[in-house]
Amino acid sequence: MAMTPEQEKAYVELAQKGDVDAFNMLVEQHQRLAVNLAARLLGDLGLGEDATQNAFMSAYRGLSGFRGGNFRSWLLRIVANACHDIRRSSGRRPTASLDDEDLGLVAVLRSPQESPEDHAIRMELQREIQRGISTLAEDQKLALILVDVQGFGYQEVAEVLNANLGTVKSRLSRARSALRDHMLKRRELLPAGLRLDTEDG
Repeated sequence: MAMTPEQEKAYVELAQKGDVDAFNMLVEQHQRLAVNLAARLLGDLGLGEDATQNAFMSAYRGLSGFRGGNFRSWLLRIVANACHDIRRSSGRRPTASLDDEDLGLVAVLRSPQESPEDHAIRMELQREIQRGISTLAEDQKLALILVDVQGFGYQEVAEVLNANLGTVKSRLSRARSALRDHMLKRRELLPAGLRLDTEDG
């Protein structure tokens, strides 16, 4: 069950006083979202889990520096930084190995009933989108995942990126354009309506 803002604030205050159980409640509340973001940024679920663990440890050590506001935004900024550190230390580019539907890459494409062929096409489309995301610049990738995959509003994304709204919109626009260009190379995977639109355009 999701916490109310008041409950989250209370747990944060307890955790800042050294209450480990309170911090664990915050971890439980945000862990799935954090792993999802990290796995998308790194293109690998295992690395995403490692980055999330590192981020939660950093968040616990840095709780005294949290001065109020949106705790989720503050936490996800730490997750993004942890992903950057892992990528820099490993010297590897993000891959596109994510196959776990539970990560919810393109929720709008989900259907409760589909044929095996449609399912295979949908999964290949998801993989191709992830490949496209993996080619984006780091700041563009973060903006795209937060807005288009996880459904964040621009203001909260600005808080995560520590940037103004204009910068967020600019990064998102460039990311969407680059991803669209990538997907046009595999237009046979797109739904028929979108495929016709792109061919006409």
